[in-house]
Amino acid sequence: MLSTLTVARQATYLLVPERVQVKEEIFYPYTDGEPMAESDFQYKFLVYVRDALDAHFSKKPNVYVSGNMFIYYAEGNPYKKVAPDVFVAFGVPKYQRYSYKVWEEGKIPDVVIEIVSKGNWKKDEQNINLYSRLGVKEYFRYDPTGDCLDPVLQGHWLDEDGTYQKMELETFPNGVQKLDSFLLNMELRLESGRLRLYDLKQEIYLFSYAEERLERLEAEAHAEEERLERLEAESHAKEAEARAEKERLERLESEARAEKERLESEARAKEQLKIRVELEARLRELEAELRQQKSVL
Repeated sequence: MLSTLTVARQATYLLVPERVQVKEEIFYPYTDGEPMAESDFQYKFLVYVRDALDAHFSKKPNVYVSGNMFIYYAEGNPYKKVAPDVFVAFGVPKYQRYSYKVWEEGKIPDVVIEIVSKGNWKKDEQNINLYSRLGVKEYFRYDPTGDCLDPVLQGHWLDEDGTYQKMELETFPNGVQKLDSFLLNMELRLESGRLRLYDLKQEIYLFSYAEERLERLEAEAHAEEERLERLEAESHAKEAEARAEKERLERLESEARAEKERLESEARAKEQLKIRVELEARLRELEAELRQQKSVL
C-alpha cells in the first residue's frame, strides 16, 4: 500500500512534463524615461509637421502619421530602435500605439522627417544609412536655426538599389525654395527660412490643428464682421429709404395743399363769376323793365 506522500509525489510527476520550454517575453519600452529636450525653434516645427500631416490624412484610415515614437525594426532585440520626429506609413491602420514594431505592422514607415537641432543632428546624420537599409523611401531633414545644415532643408529618396539619392533644392523666382515629396504628393517649401507643407492637388498650404482652429476662428470673425457690415449697410439703406419715403410724403402733402388751394381758388373764382353773371343778368332785367316803363309813359 502506497503512502500518502508517495501518491502525492506520483501525482506531481504525472502533472509536470519532464521538459518544459518557457518562452521569455521580451519587453519593448515605449519610452526611455528621458524628457524630450527641444527648443521652441525645433518644437513648433515638429508639432506643425506632425499635426499638419495628421490632419491632411485624417480621413484616410490606412495612412498612419506619428512621431517621437520608438520604431523597433528587429524582432527579439529591443535595442534595435529609432525614434524619428515625424513619420508616415502608407497601408498601415490608423490607431493609437505605444510603439511601432515593424514585424507586426508589416512594413517600415515610408517617409521620415527630422527637425534638426544641435543636440541631435549628428545622430540624424548617422540615421541616413540606417533608414536606407531599412527601406524608408523618403527622408527629409530641416534645420530651423541654420546652425547644423547647409542648406537648411535636405531630402533623400531611395532608388531601386536601396541607395539614397540626394534631392535637389529648387528655387522659385520669388525666392521660395522647395523639395518634392512624391509619396506625400506635396512640396516641402522654405519661405524666408520657414518650413511649410504645400498640397499639390489642392494647391494650398497645410495647417496644423492649432492653425486650422485659428484660421476657422478668423474666418468666423471675418464672416461675422461682414454680416455686421451687411446689417449696417441694410440699416443705412432702410434709413435712406425711410428718409426718401418721408420726403415723398412731404412732397405729396405739399402738392395736395397746393392742389387744394388751387381748387379752392378756382371755386372762389367760379363763385364770383356766377355772382357776377347773376348780377349782370339782373341788371339787364332791370334795364329792360326801365325801358318798358319809359315807353309806356
